[in-house]
Amino acid sequence: MHHHLAEMLASVLVAGIVAQWVGWRLRIPALILLIAFGLVLGPGTGWLEPSSDFGDLLQPMISLSVAIILFEGGLNLRWHELRRHASAISRLVTWNVLLTFSLGAAAAYYLVGMSWPVALTFGAIIIVTGPTVIMPLLKQANLKQRRAALLRWEGIVNDPVGAVLVVLIFGYYTYADADLLAMQIVSGLAVSLTAALVLGVGSGLLLARGFRAGIVPEYLKFPIVLIAVLAIYVLANRVQSEAGLLATTTLGITLANQRISELQEMKRFKEYVTIILTSATFIVLTADIQPQILENLGWQSWALLGLVVFVIRPVSIFASTIGSRVELSERWLLGWIAPRGIVAAAVAGLFGAELAVAGYAGAELLLPLVFALIVTTVVLHGLTIGPLGRRLGLASPTRDGAMIVGASPWSTALAATLDRASVPVLLVDSNWNGLRPARMQNLPVHYGEILSERTEEVLELAHITRLLAVTPNEAYNSLVCRHFGPELGYHNVHELSWVAVAGDDTKQPAPTVRGSPLFDEALHHDELKRRVADGWTFELTDLTTEFTFDDLIGVKSRDVSQVAALDGEGGLFFSPWEKRIDGDRIRSVILLVPPPAAS
Repeated sequence: MHHHLAEMLASVLVAGIVAQWVGWRLRIPALILLIAFGLVLGPGTGWLEPSSDFGDLLQPMISLSVAIILFEGGLNLRWHELRRHASAISRLVTWNVLLTFSLGAAAAYYLVGMSWPVALTFGAIIIVTGPTVIMPLLKQANLKQRRAALLRWEGIVNDPVGAVLVVLIFGYYTYADADLLAMQIVSGLAVSLTAALVLGVGSGLLLARGFRAGIVPEYLKFPIVLIAVLAIYVLANRVQSEAGLLATTTLGITLANQRISELQEMKRFKEYVTIILTSATFIVLTADIQPQILENLGWQSWALLGLVVFVIRPVSIFASTIGSRVELSERWLLGWIAPRGIVAAAVAGLFGAELAVAGYAGAELLLPLVFALIVTTVVLHGLTIGPLGRRLGLASPTRDGAMIVGASPWSTALAATLDRASVPVLLVDSNWNGLRPARMQNLPVHYGEILSERTEEVLELAHITRLLAVTPNEAYNSLVCRHFGPELGYHNVHELSWVAVAGDDTKQPAPTVRGSPLFDEALHHDELKRRVADGWTFELTDLTTEFTFDDLIGVKSRDVSQVAALDGEGGLFFSPWEKRIDGDRIRSVILLVPPPAAS
């Protein structure tokens, strides 16, 4: 038994990470693969039977995992986003919630014939569009800053609100006597919110103050934060059931907006933990569901799901944003994208069974309905968020874009060449005069310090997938690459070679603190500056099946330097070429060529 349990846990973790990698590689939402893996490992092969294998530990394990996931989601919410989009966000977490809850409950009662307790529970569950599904989709969709912020805030805030609402409805019908339902819900939400604010904000401020004061050693900071999340979750739940989800979300938001140097490393560590927990939890929950339960769904149930996806969500979004500054294209996107995830499944599995035991009509339909809704929305919204965002002009139209940090004559010329190749490009420098040639060519520029927190707030970087640090300061280039490496991928952040000092290895940095090498080792900043001053130019050449890359090099002198290549799907690659580049798919090449007289 113990051997099987160890093997089962290992298989869940391996399958989860494999699904994540395959999803990244194929550019499809990993959540779709996680559901498929869960069905295969569970009802498909019988390898996983979570309810019997874990027993009473299953629900606490899922609850603690969700608490950590919501905390990590809170770490991604910044006050500057809320201040900038306060009107839209407030409507998404208030009027949108009320409309979705009311319309969903009414549809479940009148169309399917559920009893009011079950119908209200269903209405509360469909509010949930949490970070377990929203965050992975946002990473792949490359949505622009404002649109991503709206979906992120809605999902992370509404996730615990929906769970608490289910608890309050269940508690009222199970334990209440003659109290009004509305008063019961309002008072319960008030208690939950108070507990979340006191525990979440208070512990967040206390942790931040302790970190700044240096009373916590570095090696204990992340373990203490993790333990704090679990402790806050348990304490808040003691005050009001499921208030712990609100409290951990509030704790994450509080820490995210404190000026502490550990924030970036903390977010990175929590993201790693969250990926593992999300993958494992999705597989376990899916493996615990028998597809045969879908046989209980009649045409009325499928019609209800259609109403939720195609009518209730759009109507709630359009109605709740009347009179706001939310653009029509943004309303269409928000009205379509609303995937449900772990919290919806966990809540439906727990309270559906409890309501069935209590004898309420329609309770047996709650879990299959929510499971079908999760699969439907994850597949539909996961596969369409990117194309829809691009079609509406709310996402980057191309796969790759480049940010060049450091304005100089040669980097401006490179930016202009990339712009001619239809590659989104942004030239950044803290020297206003250095950006003047780029401004005269109408190239996108940003004047400011790229490492500033304010820059992060105002820059639109959804289209940026490649970074080139090319200032004259070699150490600064390395610092910029280290800062953006975790977000873009270290193989996508590039810096020029350091000037070699003969016989002195101490003048060269360790490879672990640098970005990926850019161009040939001999092409450091001073050499590029000299070549451009001598008349070298960047040349963009389109390739065909008749005129290949080898043909291009054959007609050029051997002094040309390879700079960049673009494939037919909008992929951008900088020299030296990565191993995964497919030479047959290259559609154009950028070379640095000498003046005609020197050829």
